[in-house]
Amino acid sequence: MNIFSSVFKRPVCKTASHADDAFEQIGLQTKKEISRVFGRSLAIREVDCGSDNAAEIELGNLSAPHYDIERFGVTFVASPRHADLLAVTGVVTHAMATVLKKTYEATPDPKFVIAIGDDACTGGIYLGTYAVIGPVEEVIPVDLKILGNPPRPVEILSGILSLMRSAGKPKFMDGGPDYD
Repeated sequence: MNIFSSVFKRPVCKTASHADDAFEQIGLQTKKEISRVFGRSLAIREVDCGSDNAAEIELGNLSAPHYDIERFGVTFVASPRHADLLAVTGVVTHAMATVLKKTYEATPDPKFVIAIGDDACTGGIYLGTYAVIGPVEEVIPVDLKILGNPPRPVEILSGILSLMRSAGKPKFMDGGPDYD
């Protein structure tokens, strides 16, 4: 048997799992809700306040080809001035508290804040140590907490969906701002 015959006997493509189907359904619902709330895509600015990078890896996976979150109208942006949502990871260290506050203030209204991961939500194992302030809500208001160490991409997208479902349509979407 040569190498080519063994390669072509195996399936060329992997069939989608039930988890992939669930992610697709959540993504389509999220796209609908984002359109209802914003009338356009959702821009996310990720802020790492002192994490172990586990939550950042899962956020990065959302943009990877397997999940491709941009097809659902969700993009990551480099500037808080272009963001609708701040995704904050890690316990807030003393060194990052001012940066987090300034990032929050630079994000235009209406804005949402999601604390992603156990450290961002509760302070995790670092709570009470000399270098940290604590969870994100100790520094800025938090609209949603997604627990997990780290939470999986489908849990992050489910959290965004629940946040969009609970959000009303902002005033500026009703015909523009009133300049009287």
